[in-house]
Amino acid sequence: MIESSVNAQGVLSILGGVMQRMDNMQPALAEIGEDMTESMKQHFADAKSPDGTPWARNSDVTVAMYLGLFKNSHKKDGTLSKRGAARAASKKPGTGETKALQTTINYQLEGQDTVSIGSPMIYGAMFNYGGTREAFPHLWGDIPAREFAGFSDADRANIVDIVGTYIVGA
Repeated sequence: MIESSVNAQGVLSILGGVMQRMDNMQPALAEIGEDMTESMKQHFADAKSPDGTPWARNSDVTVAMYLGLFKNSHKKDGTLSKRGAARAASKKPGTGETKALQTTINYQLEGQDTVSIGSPMIYGAMFNYGGTREAFPHLWGDIPAREFAGFSDADRANIVDIVGTYIVGA
């Protein structure tokens, strides 16, 4: 005959710790917020959506407006200077002079069970989802969606890992 015994006190102690951590998910949510903030900022550096899709390039109008911010972008005859051409070639979508959208991405804990991640910049939604001039007459043209607020497969796996590690207390 095989006998086994269970130390019920040890199991109850472990379960009690798990339940206590599940009652306050804020430490795990804060870690998720930190990681996702950095992930979303990286989408700007890569000029790619969370799923890896490259963002639409800037329109000629956008590039012209951007170059107009710099006095040395054009020669006296109106053609691009070498500096202007280099500036135009390196201009990534969403990376204007101030880089305000990408640098204001942050997270905020809301209660015990929610973390919000995004940017307070009012045009962030237009950048992420796109929009048409028909729907938004103030635009100079249609804006293609350039998704930055979303989850990649790696982000999802990281979130599962964070939550799992936090709950079991490892």
